[in-house]
Amino acid sequence: EVDVWEILQKASPSEYEKIAFQHGITDLRGMLKRLKKMKKEEKKSAAFLRKLDPAYQVEKGHKIKMQIEVANPDAEVKWLKNGQEIHLTGSKYIFESVGNKRFLTINNCTLADDAAYTCMIGEEKTVTELFVKEPPVLIVRNLEDQMVMKGERVEFECEVSEEGAQVKWEKDGVELTRDESFKYRFKKDGCKHVLIINDVTKEDCGHYRVKTNGGQSLAELMVQEKQLEVYQSIADLTVKAKDQAVFKCEVSDENVKGIWYKNGVEVKADARTHITHIGRIHKLTIDDVKPEDEGDYTFVPEGYAFNLSAKLNFLEVKIDFVPRQDPPKIHLDCMGRSAESTILVVAGNKLRLDVPITGDPAPIVVWTKGEKVLTDSDGHVHVESTKGHCIFTIEGAERQDEGVYSVIVRNPAGEDTADINVKVVDVPDPPEAPRILSVGEDSCIVQWDPPLFDGGQPVIGYVLERKKKKSYRWMRLNFDPYKETTYEAKRMIEGVAYEMRVYAVNAIGMSRPSAASQPFVPVAPTSEPTGLCVEDISDTTISLKWRAPERIGSAELEGYGVEYCKEGSDEWIPAFKGLTERTSVIIRDLPTGEKMQFRVRAYNMAGPSPAATLQQAVTIREIMQRPKIWVPRNLRQTLIKKVGEMINLVIPFQGKPRPQVTWTKNDEPLDPKQVSIRNSDTDTILFIRRSERKDSGKYDVQVQIENVEDRASVNIQIVDLPGPPQNLKVIDVWGFNVALEWKPPKDNGNCDITGYTIQKADKKTMEWYTVFEQYRRTNCVVSDLIMGNEYVFRVYAINMVGLSPEPCLSKDSAYIQKTGIVYKPPSYKEHDFSEAPKFTHPLVSRSVIAGYSATLSCSVRGIPKPKITWYKNKMDITNEAKYRMFSNQGVLTLEIRKPCPFDGGVYMCKAINDSGEDIVECKLEVRHRE
Repeated sequence: EVDVWEILQKASPSEYEKIAFQHGITDLRGMLKRLKKMKKEEKKSAAFLRKLDPAYQVEKGHKIKMQIEVANPDAEVKWLKNGQEIHLTGSKYIFESVGNKRFLTINNCTLADDAAYTCMIGEEKTVTELFVKEPPVLIVRNLEDQMVMKGERVEFECEVSEEGAQVKWEKDGVELTRDESFKYRFKKDGCKHVLIINDVTKEDCGHYRVKTNGGQSLAELMVQEKQLEVYQSIADLTVKAKDQAVFKCEVSDENVKGIWYKNGVEVKADARTHITHIGRIHKLTIDDVKPEDEGDYTFVPEGYAFNLSAKLNFLEVKIDFVPRQDPPKIHLDCMGRSAESTILVVAGNKLRLDVPITGDPAPIVVWTKGEKVLTDSDGHVHVESTKGHCIFTIEGAERQDEGVYSVIVRNPAGEDTADINVKVVDVPDPPEAPRILSVGEDSCIVQWDPPLFDGGQPVIGYVLERKKKKSYRWMRLNFDPYKETTYEAKRMIEGVAYEMRVYAVNAIGMSRPSAASQPFVPVAPTSEPTGLCVEDISDTTISLKWRAPERIGSAELEGYGVEYCKEGSDEWIPAFKGLTERTSVIIRDLPTGEKMQFRVRAYNMAGPSPAATLQQAVTIREIMQRPKIWVPRNLRQTLIKKVGEMINLVIPFQGKPRPQVTWTKNDEPLDPKQVSIRNSDTDTILFIRRSERKDSGKYDVQVQIENVEDRASVNIQIVDLPGPPQNLKVIDVWGFNVALEWKPPKDNGNCDITGYTIQKADKKTMEWYTVFEQYRRTNCVVSDLIMGNEYVFRVYAINMVGLSPEPCLSKDSAYIQKTGIVYKPPSYKEHDFSEAPKFTHPLVSRSVIAGYSATLSCSVRGIPKPKITWYKNKMDITNEAKYRMFSNQGVLTLEIRKPCPFDGGVYMCKAINDSGEDIVECKLEVRHRE
């Protein structure tokens, strides 16, 4: 791992902040000051052979070991941290002293250990900086997509793995900072980080990203203009004198104020007129209604370009004198309704019908629905009669309350009947789960069916929502009802799984949401395959090949589809069922002589890519090609194999149409029991499973198309062990010598005899000893035999395979007679061969990379063989496990296993024998990995 301080030393000032963020450095300015100060303090010292490294880096929670070398092994050292002496307390610090080396170990490093450390000997000192690097900060909880109204406040919140960690916020790739308008605010609470955007506008839409040095998270912000929804509009009223009139409406925003108007003139509150605003509900109440209160009343929300209107009708009850027996009469026309009109009531609301009736004597009122007579105890349906009125009430209307209600009034003078059609309307049922028809790089097309029940009112449109599969927050895609049942959703992130759901909307309101769609991932089709070309063609087949698309995208490539059509036609025919994963294909059974066009498309879950087509149509016809044999280079000379080995000859050739192949051996047909031949369109194979001597010879291969042919030959030589030599004789014996002679073997193993091995044996022991190996002649003289012994001899023949299995033994033995002569060795003065050690090849200074084993080599000469000792910085390293020493014929090698920066220094090799000594040294630099 490359230390941060080395990166900062090489970087330009403009790159400092980026490097600090990537490596979790919180105090960049302080770190740069420490590095600058550290460079100034570097100077030579007599007390230290090796000073502390300029800087050390360690990850939080790990341990670090600092090392120095002192000139005096008995010197006392002091360790300081930021100028204060370090005292041993617990297991935090460990002081070690080994010979000339001094060590300081700091266990379980924390940010408090990030400081300047000093080692002092008397007045001299060496200083270093320790940088404690925090581990990568991971994002534990990701950002969530947000959809808000214009002017609202937005908070993007995430959670990271470390408290107090640094994060960076970006919008559409641009870093966010605190500006003068306080548009963006950044908040930290332990591991939580929050981006706050006040008073959002349409310009704030986009993708927001939070980054740490160990990860990032992305979310989308969508801002919609505020639209005021009317949950309940004001309704027309018909009110009698002295009664109370109440106009009531409900809107979506409880903070919206409004003004009431009568016939275009603002209504002011007085003793009879009351204006109230509680939450989302606005009311205009008029007590003790008078004829002059009749008119058009309008409510106008402040800041919105629409209004709600209704009419107040004053019902003036005229009482005329009528005779006593007045037949009953139902006055539906006083309510502004006719007998054919229909009353609409929203499911769950209360319906109250106050029907004026007349008649003398007071008539009896009966309410019926179908054949059922309604009474006051019929559940949530109530009927009531008062003087001059009959009242019908439904508490919390339900769908089964829909129908025709009849009211019958009777008295002795007669009866009257009226039908009232009540229709209960509701929000629609939720649609079925939507279907995803197709996906694009950042979009999808979704389709759904209308709800089974529209709530009694026509469906005016649909509202769609989407969410990421791993999220819980649904985002609305449209605020105005969308009339179609197919919708293209956009602005999604490629490679992220989403779900969709739909609401149906009618005049009453919005249905419950549908079930979520199957999860889908927005992906784009790949780019077209590249390099489509014709590899081969015949009368009925064509071979095509291509390369993979340049852009695959986030979805896995499923395979390729190949199609063809006749020239001038638009009817593309699949070359095979399904897809192929290969990038080459052979299409068969094509019409001979027809001009055909071909195309290839790559498929992934988003569908087919654009097609790769040939530049021009191809005529399906065999291309004539002369036969030609291409003999491999290794078969242009004799192929030598040992008995029992396998022979597999592959001879490529060309020719169209497919040529006829014929093999012969020494102008004779091959034996099919011993030799197998396999032929293809482009090569022929000769195969012998276990070769024998008889398989040697000249093999001819011929390829022929009609009267055109080509020939080639391959020579095969099967070799075996030779037979024994022949007729080994003892020709002469004199002194301590014996002359031998023999003849070559009858069977040379089908290859040249390369030599002989001659052995001797004393007849007493019959233990054989080799006298000559790889001896080329067929006669020799065996010398240095022992006087008084009798010897026998044997000879082996050698060829390229090996020794002959059996030797040739000498028929006669040779006796070395005793001569009685006493041997007097000549006297001479022994020469002194001793020589002091001298290095004939020195050590060479090297620079190596940390983590890769390195070697240092030199060569030495000396008699007797000198003793070799290796040193590092004048310290003996012979018994250290990190090093391995080798010596081979005077070549000395020191192997350093996986060196680290601490293994750099001066290495020395010393050679000592009785005649003197010699040394050689070099410098080794260990660099960090780039």
